[in-house]
Amino acid sequence: MGSAGVFARDVGQGLLEVSHNTLALLGLLAVATALFVGGRADLRQSVETQALDWLQARQDARTDPADLLAAELSEPGAVARATAADPKDLTRQQANVARWISRRYRVAPEPISRLVKEAWMVGDRVGLDPTLILAIMAVESSFNPFAQSAVGAQGLMQVMTHIHDDKYEAFGGNFAAFDPVTNLRVGAQVLKECIGRAGSVEEGLRYYVGASNLPDDGGYASKVLAEQANLRMVASGKIIAINVARPAPVLLPRIKTNVETPVPAKAEEKPAAEQLALFLKRPA
Repeated sequence: MGSAGVFARDVGQGLLEVSHNTLALLGLLAVATALFVGGRADLRQSVETQALDWLQARQDARTDPADLLAAELSEPGAVARATAADPKDLTRQQANVARWISRRYRVAPEPISRLVKEAWMVGDRVGLDPTLILAIMAVESSFNPFAQSAVGAQGLMQVMTHIHDDKYEAFGGNFAAFDPVTNLRVGAQVLKECIGRAGSVEEGLRYYVGASNLPDDGGYASKVLAEQANLRMVASGKIIAINVARPAPVLLPRIKTNVETPVPAKAEEKPAAEQLALFLKRPA
């Protein structure tokens, strides 16, 4: 029994010493490896890359595929491209109009709020009633910013882009016709020129629709003015049913929309294009 105990004790001590020596050897190898890799920038970068890839793979394996797809498609700055405004930021008149248009034409209140606010600002700069600008959008496109006619009238106000491409140069080119705010600004310039050339709003609308040389404008001017009258009453706080007769688009063989050359300005006012250019330089 005594010899067996001595044997077991010797074996245990031997295993303990071997374990200590093995751990010490592994520690030395680890230190040597770290020193070697630390002195080699390329190896250090390779090790770090492999470690990060391994960790990322482990993370991906635990992440839901739907979350991964959402992360790949995300674009936090996309909101900057949206044409929208908070209806709460509008004046009472503007809010009344935006709310009524939203319900009448079944469009979201936020983008309509932005267009209503823009119509008020641009109308003030170029000398147009904002409700007239909005009435033209209603008749021309029913507030569809991507509308296009058979002869090339485009966007909210159905401006003939290829005729007024010079006006779109200030906004980066003809594709800006499908940006709602740009289309409104260019359309306001064109409308101002038409009214100045014709001498009255009603005759200016005939120019705008391309019916200046036709015996009949298809009821275009009367439809625009009727919708403007609705918008004016709504702006003043009167209750107008949203299902009141809606002006249907007028289909005419448009050769041109409005005029191609600026209208001479009166002595006391600047041309519409110049007024709008000044407006665009001001902070919104």
